[in-house]
Amino acid sequence: MKVLLYSGSQHLIERSGVGRAIYHQKEALSQNQVEYTMDVKDNWDIVHINTIFPASFLLSRRARRQGKKVVYHGHSTEEDFRNSFVGSNLVAPLFRKWLTLCYSQGDVIVAPTPYAKKLIDNYHTGRPVVSISNGIDLSFYQRDEAAGRAFREKYGFTAEDKVVLSVGLPIDRKGILDFVELARQLPAYQFVWFGDLNLPMLPPHIREALKTELPNLHFPGYIRKEELRDAYSGSDVFLFLTKEETEGIVLLEALAMKCPVLVRDIPIYEDWLTDGRQVSKASTVEGFAGKLTSILEGELRERLPQMLEAGYETARERSISSVGWQLAREYRHLMEPVAVPMELGKKKQAHGLGRKEVLAFLKVPMNFKNG
Repeated sequence: MKVLLYSGSQHLIERSGVGRAIYHQKEALSQNQVEYTMDVKDNWDIVHINTIFPASFLLSRRARRQGKKVVYHGHSTEEDFRNSFVGSNLVAPLFRKWLTLCYSQGDVIVAPTPYAKKLIDNYHTGRPVVSISNGIDLSFYQRDEAAGRAFREKYGFTAEDKVVLSVGLPIDRKGILDFVELARQLPAYQFVWFGDLNLPMLPPHIREALKTELPNLHFPGYIRKEELRDAYSGSDVFLFLTKEETEGIVLLEALAMKCPVLVRDIPIYEDWLTDGRQVSKASTVEGFAGKLTSILEGELRERLPQMLEAGYETARERSISSVGWQLAREYRHLMEPVAVPMELGKKKQAHGLGRKEVLAFLKVPMNFKNG
């Protein structure tokens, strides 16, 4: 059994969370002795597709015609597509239809969390959906105090500065507006956001927010994962303001690095992250400000040692080795005899996605970095 790990248009996603997920998959399969290739021209039995670009869809169709098995990874949903780029809300319903068409080509769909599984189940693809985390490389994400000091030196922070870190695309869904407002309300703390995107893709109000000039607000742009690891070590809090997510690899990274974490209280984190146990949670700017102050200078600071250990355990449960074992299990199941899949034509009719709609969707620009 050999697996083709395929992304398609790799240059568009190599700096994103999906790019990290593909790296994790390679490591996960290696650790579990599952043979894989990145070369579509190689001989393979199963294709594991990570993107919803046209080339990925066409490969899934070809694989099915050849009698090969298809795993489609559900990294994207209509819900996390909204509030992202210029025009994203307008085309979101069409995006959902496209996702449904793509995911319906899989013999199985892999969702990063039970929450993402629930969303994709509601797309009615007619395919089974399983929940397997994107995973975290615990051997790479290890706290290093010296590296943390080097991070502070590089960006001009002193040992006494309180540094609040966030990582992701600077878009509304990720909470960029709240981040800027928190920096305005809490001038005693340093706020750093890593990750960037082509400005023309952002709505005007987001572009305006990114131009905000405050002495404690910093947008250094995209950084490599090695530098980001140093930033986790050198920061006092990881602030994850996302309003919608399928998992959040950067969140797992922060937990693995034993960096105190404050997240928005949204449904995806209800079942596996508890306020006051692994993380702190809030829902409003006022709530975030209060929790940040408590973590950095108040009563929550005293509880951090227990919370950091609990957070690390949550990350450890999603280690790359565990992810690889779960993927290998799904691959083995696929190699067993299965029923003949539904015809694409019937699916296309059911999903209501015609040729004109597909062409309209393909005009939507995509370019992702850090998130």
